[in-house]
Amino acid sequence: MAPDELKELKIQLQEQLDKGFIRPSSSPWGCPALFVEKKDQGVFMNELDKFVVVFIDDILVYSKNEEEHEEHLRTVLTRLREHQLYANFSKCAFWLREVSFLGHILSEKGVAVDPSKVEDVLNWKQPETITEIRSFLGLAGYYRRFTKDFSKTAKPMTSLTKKNAKYLWDPKCEEAFTSLKKSLTSAPVLAQPDGTKPFDVYCDASGNGLGCVLMQEGRVIAYASGQLRKHEANYATHDLELAAVVHTLKIWRHYLLGNTCHIYTDHKSLKYIFTQPELNMRQRRWLELIKDYDLEIHYHPGKANVVADALSRRAHCNVLEVRPTARVICCEMNEIELPTEQLVELYSLIIEPTLRGQVIAAQKRDKGVAHIREGIDKEKKPCFTLDDQGVLWFKGRLVVPKDMQLRKKILDEAHTSMFTMHPGSNKMYQDLKQKFWWTRMKREIAKYMSECDVCQRVKADHLKPAGMLQPLALLVWKWEDIHMDFIVGLPRTQKGYDSIWVIIDRFTKSAHFIPVKNRYNA
Repeated sequence: MAPDELKELKIQLQEQLDKGFIRPSSSPWGCPALFVEKKDQGVFMNELDKFVVVFIDDILVYSKNEEEHEEHLRTVLTRLREHQLYANFSKCAFWLREVSFLGHILSEKGVAVDPSKVEDVLNWKQPETITEIRSFLGLAGYYRRFTKDFSKTAKPMTSLTKKNAKYLWDPKCEEAFTSLKKSLTSAPVLAQPDGTKPFDVYCDASGNGLGCVLMQEGRVIAYASGQLRKHEANYATHDLELAAVVHTLKIWRHYLLGNTCHIYTDHKSLKYIFTQPELNMRQRRWLELIKDYDLEIHYHPGKANVVADALSRRAHCNVLEVRPTARVICCEMNEIELPTEQLVELYSLIIEPTLRGQVIAAQKRDKGVAHIREGIDKEKKPCFTLDDQGVLWFKGRLVVPKDMQLRKKILDEAHTSMFTMHPGSNKMYQDLKQKFWWTRMKREIAKYMSECDVCQRVKADHLKPAGMLQPLALLVWKWEDIHMDFIVGLPRTQKGYDSIWVIIDRFTKSAHFIPVKNRYNA
């Protein structure tokens, strides 16, 4: 929402609250759970977006000078005391010129990428599955506003995530993977936007995609780019350049709506888009969106429009796991000052995940695993392998023996733990199959999901509505269509019958009653 829209909305909501026409919502489903209790419009409701930013339990106070900052700090601390909330002094930092907040470095120069977060991207190994590609693009895409031509660079990788696409990691994907990691190391410092000053937008389009740059007073605020869909690749040049302008207005609506902005494009005919007598339906629809903004379109030759032109024309032919080794942990133990006896006990501990240890122990006493091991020795089980410790693996995944309690423990850990939050059946299967394997694994996961009480009560039903009832077709002859049902729970006869099988002809309504036993089924 644009700042002007947000300001007007706050005024109207406050007016409606004062008149008693509306009241604050108390629904537990209407907002995420916060650590800061909200009563009477919240703790920092009046200070938000002025000099306070709150993210769950993190509070950021920003000011233009030291005098304002001192006053703002006093206001924040006083407000916390009034609501009987206290900040942990050991976790607080005051009078900083530069601070790390939500993966960014904030300073008087602007916003930059946090180097500690970039290390996760730089250390990312080559993706081996489509899920790992999506995970990498999601992490790197968090900083796409700092990266020139992010969409074009990532195009070889995103093409692998399409439906029914075969996974083939070729040199183009490797080049895109390396380029994305390098681009984050050289990401520029972006300026903070000023809502009282006009914006400059440079946009361009080509057959490879769309590119745009948001600037103010000669400083870059954000980069953006986008790939063309199949139907957009067929657009004429005029429509493609206009699509770049519309793409810019949509993604930066919160900056541009209500402020003066100058659009620079290398397609001269766009200057006269408002005076053209004949427009197609697509251009008319886009023109309705453009009229909501206070903008001017200027012609900027492609040779001068270097940044946006490069963004559009540049062509390019598991959550991370922390696994500390024994050596690293032992080195950290050496720094701990403890008596010798306690250090001996620490060194004697076995560093091993609990579930994995239980699976390995269960393999040793399972007869089915022993049978598979015999097949490996006779070269009849090519998909199964044994490591140096005698642990059985199936295509790189740990084999879970037929131990129902152990399997239930694995399913509980993947579904009801505080880190998983009740995923769906398919998501749960995709996560588990990266580490474990057993026969009929997907079927057992689906059955487990259907028996989860929380999922059945809380999760919404995504099936289509049943629709209206439809009349049955008219019949031409008797016994062409019949109805059947069972009447059960009757007293047992001398011949052992305790149920009745009822068959009714839908045309003549004649019925047959056949005595049957309870073990009969449909």
